[in-house]
Amino acid sequence: MARARSTWRCSECGHETPRWAGRCEGCQAWNTISEEPVAPARPGRRAGAAPPAMPVRRLREVEAGRLVRWGTGLPELDFVLGGGLVPGSMTLIGGEPGIGKSTLLLQAAAALEASGRTVLYASGEESAEQLRMRADRLGGETGAVHVLGETRLEAVIHAAASTGASVLILDSIQTVYSDALESAPGNVGQVRECAGLLMRFAKESGVAVVVVGHVTKGGGIAGPKTLEHIVDTVLYFEGETTLDYRLLRATKNRFGSIDELGVFEMTGRGLVAVPNPSALFLAARSVASPGSAVTALMEGSRPVLVEVQALAAPSGYGTPQRVATGLDPKRLAVLLAILERRAGVPFGTVDVFVQVTSGVRLTEPAADLAVAAALISSIHNRPTPADALFLGELGLGGEVRPLGTAERRLLEAARMGFRQAFGSARAKVEVPGIRHHGLEHLDELVRALAA
Repeated sequence: MARARSTWRCSECGHETPRWAGRCEGCQAWNTISEEPVAPARPGRRAGAAPPAMPVRRLREVEAGRLVRWGTGLPELDFVLGGGLVPGSMTLIGGEPGIGKSTLLLQAAAALEASGRTVLYASGEESAEQLRMRADRLGGETGAVHVLGETRLEAVIHAAASTGASVLILDSIQTVYSDALESAPGNVGQVRECAGLLMRFAKESGVAVVVVGHVTKGGGIAGPKTLEHIVDTVLYFEGETTLDYRLLRATKNRFGSIDELGVFEMTGRGLVAVPNPSALFLAARSVASPGSAVTALMEGSRPVLVEVQALAAPSGYGTPQRVATGLDPKRLAVLLAILERRAGVPFGTVDVFVQVTSGVRLTEPAADLAVAAALISSIHNRPTPADALFLGELGLGGEVRPLGTAERRLLEAARMGFRQAFGSARAKVEVPGIRHHGLEHLDELVRALAA
């Protein structure tokens, strides 16, 4: 019996090679080459075998505004998606195990059914009876949702077509397989083939497809990187499983912004949208404790206030520790060097611990001044003003640089009860109720907080 033909492919970039190698020649990643069988050519796939399925039109002939988004019934999810699900689109959602991906999608399925959309929830990880147990625990109107426990993708697509589903939810792509390949579910080739079939089904039928993806230990979605290239939208569900809130972000969105942030609270009855994330993130703040500072981040169009905490303590080892949670450790090292060299604040003999509360990550330079303020407050053991906000980017010379969208951030701070703000002297902003302290250099902040 002839052996099935196979090839070797990189799980990161999809680069194909005739034999195994320890390092991919395409992306230079190590230990990402895996073997996969080559699917036989399907009938009718020869060049010129079939005419184009759709007529060719000029772009101006395409009717504008024909597609209408479908609301999922979860305002925060719709907000991140850009207004709701787009018919004929394919959305991939990833996150750590137990973070609430299946709960989120089951609640969305129930809300879509209640609005008149037929939803098929297909699971390769749970049977229909197990899905019923989870639905009963969540409560709500989940009884009308069509469910299917199946791992063969062709059967899932057939069930979606036969039930007339408007939305197909598949949990998860790593548990299903296609008859076109002989490899096991979760294999690089299977994931790519299944994603291609689902995308083709979505575009041809107009069904909105939502797929759950497992994540690797590094936090990325498991499977080939081409999986994220195929789909229209990629969502990440984040948060600490020990905490009650979850963050939903879009890292790719062909139909909306990728900068929006959705916040949910996990309760005994499922996920509940949090309309005011700033109040949630600052709820446990201790205003009298040294080493605390508040800044405002722009998550898409939404300003969000978060607390930065710092602790400077005498080092018990030869080399002081530098520990950062929610902040790039390299950025922390830069800020410590600026503080010590440009502002004369000594950190060479102390351990430094910095964390951003509520599981938020600082990715924009607007938080530099808040991190510096928390560090100064901790090393002098004096709390920052309870009603103060810190906004600004620090240059290597210690200069405080202005930010864009500062006015919107300060308006959110005023709404939350803050009455003063420290920022760049070159930022010409005036917000009612906020007294702005303009800073030219970092040493001015040191004098203000140490006085």
